[in-house]
Amino acid sequence: MTADDPFGRLDDDDYPAYTMGRAADMLGTTQGFLRAIGEHRLITPLRSPGGHRRYSRYQLRIAARARELVDQGTPIEAACRIVILEDQLEEAKRINAEYRGTDQSPSPQAAA
Repeated sequence: MTADDPFGRLDDDDYPAYTMGRAADMLGTTQGFLRAIGEHRLITPLRSPGGHRRYSRYQLRIAARARELVDQGTPIEAACRIVILEDQLEEAKRINAEYRGTDQSPSPQAAA
C-alpha cells in the first residue's frame, strides 16, 4: 500500500476480504455449501485473528464454479474435483504460454 493507494489490497485477488456470511450472500448459496467445499479441499479460507473464515475474490470465483456444477446436478465431491482439475489445466496452459513466448524469441546463437 502507498499513500496514493491506501486500499491497495482491495485490488488483490488473493486478499481474504470477505466473511463467510458475505461470501455466501454474494454467491447466492449457504454457509454450509462453503463449509462443504472446504471439507472437500476445493478452497481453504484464511482465518481472521478471531478465527473467522475469510475468502478472497479468487476463492469466490472457484466456489461459484463449483456451485454452477452442483446446480446442474453434479455431486459436490465430483464438482470439487472438476474445478480443481480445471484450475490446474488453466495454470498449465499459462505456464506453457510463458515458455512458448520465451522459446519463440530468436536466440543469439541462432542469429550467428
